[in-house]
Amino acid sequence: MAKRKSRPRRRASFKLLNALESLTYAEILSRGIAGTGIAGLITGKGDIAESFDSTGMMTGYTGTGAISLSDIVSNPGVATSTMATNLQNNIIPMAVGAATTAATFNIGRRLLRRPINNINRTLMKPLLGSGIKL
Repeated sequence: MAKRKSRPRRRASFKLLNALESLTYAEILSRGIAGTGIAGLITGKGDIAESFDSTGMMTGYTGTGAISLSDIVSNPGVATSTMATNLQNNIIPMAVGAATTAATFNIGRRLLRRPINNINRTLMKPLLGSGIKL
């Protein structure tokens, strides 16, 4: 039996617009659920603490406005309940933001198809190689 000819392997490319779109979705989710952006979620300080009134009775928690990874590690119960409440309160704005992001990126790619191809052909390929595209 004759041996099949193998096709050359296609190199994977990293597309900057796809990365930017994914980062936008991550920011929408982070702001809606944790109350802070991606940077604040990762690098924020753990500031959840119990608050007390003048008689010494616990009245709730402070520092739940912006949840960070250190808040999740130090006080997971309060952090996850705050995140669940934020998700319930912000589900509609997050859905609208995701839908408008998808529409904007799709329309923008269609409208800017020729300039994007020109940039990929004249700038990206000679300077950065064929693996990175706009």
